[in-house]
Amino acid sequence: LRMLQVKLIVTGDDFGYCPRRNQGIVECFLAGAVSNVSLLVNGSAAADAAELAKRYNIPIGLHANLSEGSPVCEMLKTNSSLLNQEGFFHGKMGFRTALSKGLLNMSEVKQELKAQVELFCELTGHLPPHMDGHQHIHVLPEVRHVFAEVLEEYGIQYTRVPIEPGLHNCGWIPPSLMDFYRGVEEDSFNTVDVFTRHGIRWPDVYIGLSTMGKNMSVDNIWSAIDAAIGKFKAKAPSPTHPTPQSQTVTIELMVHPGYPSVPPVGGCGEGPDDFSQSWERLHELQTLIKPELQGYYKTRNIQLCSFKDL
Repeated sequence: LRMLQVKLIVTGDDFGYCPRRNQGIVECFLAGAVSNVSLLVNGSAAADAAELAKRYNIPIGLHANLSEGSPVCEMLKTNSSLLNQEGFFHGKMGFRTALSKGLLNMSEVKQELKAQVELFCELTGHLPPHMDGHQHIHVLPEVRHVFAEVLEEYGIQYTRVPIEPGLHNCGWIPPSLMDFYRGVEEDSFNTVDVFTRHGIRWPDVYIGLSTMGKNMSVDNIWSAIDAAIGKFKAKAPSPTHPTPQSQTVTIELMVHPGYPSVPPVGGCGEGPDDFSQSWERLHELQTLIKPELQGYYKTRNIQLCSFKDL
């Protein structure tokens, strides 16, 4: 049995959120710790982020945002089902509540998603090779269909499906957060068929919920990747991998490194949130650049890459 080759996409999310986030993500990229980034086009430092990606040749995709800050589509900035009384998006949980009550107009969702793809093209000069959802909004009921249509219309091939192997064994995740993650997982299972029908692809394995913020450690990342590889090897042959000893497994590790935001700078129109101001971002940055993590990749035949390399 040949040694399994692992292609690992380490995606730095929320690029463009604030200058300190951008700085941290670029440092991680230059250190070989992040291999791909996801841009918030409504982030306060989005234009700066796009410039940095060009300057350092950082592979960049779109982090579609319908939950935090302001829309980028002019027509939706004043009167839209996507906005709360303050004139901002409904928030991570608020968006889900509004959706479950049937209050969100899906044609406005589509309009905003397309506006974000267009703005991404303006900022970077190219279409995003991959597009995922901030706070996992892209796998929610109804939204998933619109999201898939937009990707298909623009010919965007790759997305993220946040189903993490071994998540349920992670005792360090507090129950309230685990409930949220279980919801994300269930939504993701229900999205697989939709994305498949639209010809959209995603890596074999996703990791990132169990390793977020203060929970990130070199050991945690190791064991998550090892578990993922083990699970992949045990899987029966599938259409994409006809032989059990198929040569390559692709993994996406979602990360959020950066220096903590300092208000009022940052955010997507409302200023930075608590997670962005916390030390947890810096903790991720410091963990990802540790030499023992880089060493582990080498011994496991893990090659860091981006979606364009798949």
